[in-house]
Amino acid sequence: MSKINKSVSEPACPCGSGQPLNRCCGICHAGTPATTPEALMRSRYSAYVLGLEDYLLASWHASTRPATLDLQGDAPAKWLGLAIKAASQQGDTGEVEFVARYKVGGRAYRLHERSRFVHEDGRWFYIDGDMLEGG
Repeated sequence: MSKINKSVSEPACPCGSGQPLNRCCGICHAGTPATTPEALMRSRYSAYVLGLEDYLLASWHASTRPATLDLQGDAPAKWLGLAIKAASQQGDTGEVEFVARYKVGGRAYRLHERSRFVHEDGRWFYIDGDMLEGG
């Protein structure tokens, strides 16, 4: 009796790393803390793509975290891609500049932001971000 070897491709991580989801942002989604601000940014982008509201809220610093998120809304976003423009870390703070592309109701948008992060209790947290022009 011969064994058929089926090649099962693992889904690619939405963050654009080229890695499978379960070896990239999926690790953070499962509870392992992100090791850098950029890793947290990528995992949060992937969480938006996948609709992981609980992860987004848990990775948002308590001082700025909204009470709820409504990712489905009336016209949910279809996320198209993430480009990291710059990332820096100094001690327990970090910044990531990125451009995220998405569509809502068939119309394309670009979110260009410089996000701030803080490392507390062994984890990185998103604090807030400044919208930037262009992209």
